[in-house]
Amino acid sequence: MITTPRLSIIPLTRSDAPFMLKLLNDPDFITHIADRGVRTISQAEQYLLDGPLASYREHGFGLWAVRVLERDELVGICGLVRRPQFEDIDIGYGFLPHARGQGYALEAAQGVFRYARENLGLKRVIAIVAPDNSTSITLLERLGFGYEASVRLQPDAEPICRYGWTAS
Repeated sequence: MITTPRLSIIPLTRSDAPFMLKLLNDPDFITHIADRGVRTISQAEQYLLDGPLASYREHGFGLWAVRVLERDELVGICGLVRRPQFEDIDIGYGFLPHARGQGYALEAAQGVFRYARENLGLKRVIAIVAPDNSTSITLLERLGFGYEASVRLQPDAEPICRYGWTAS
C-alpha cells in the first residue's frame, strides 16, 4: 500500500493479533497512548476487528502495519484514524521498543502523511499526543504540525495536546 525506502505500510489482519497484543501491552504504549485493556490473543483479534479492520471498511483507511522491508519484520503501526470527537482525520503511530530510535516512526508517518495529502486529498490532518511525550511532539513538528489546543477525549480524561497541519 505505502512504501518508503525502508518500510512497507500495509493493512493489518487478524493474524497480526500476537503482534498487537505485544504492542498494546508495551508500558510506553500504555503510558503515552492508552491502556486498551487487551490482555489475550482473542481480545487482540477483537481489537483488530472492531478497530483497524472496521475502519478500513468504513473509511478506506485506518491504522496499518509497519514492516521493515529488509527483515520483513512487523515493528509498529501507523495510519489515519477518524475519531468521533474531531472533525479532522488523526494521524497516529506506535512502535515496539526495539524499533524506536531508528527513524521508523518518522519515516512511516511521512509516508502516511503524504498518502493522506496526495491520495485522500486531505487539506487538514490532526494528531493527538500526551503532553509529556516529547519524542512524538518533535516528530509531529518535523512533519509540519503545530500545537493547537489542550483537549480531552472523554470528559473525565486527562488533557492531551492536539497538533494540526493545514494545507496553505
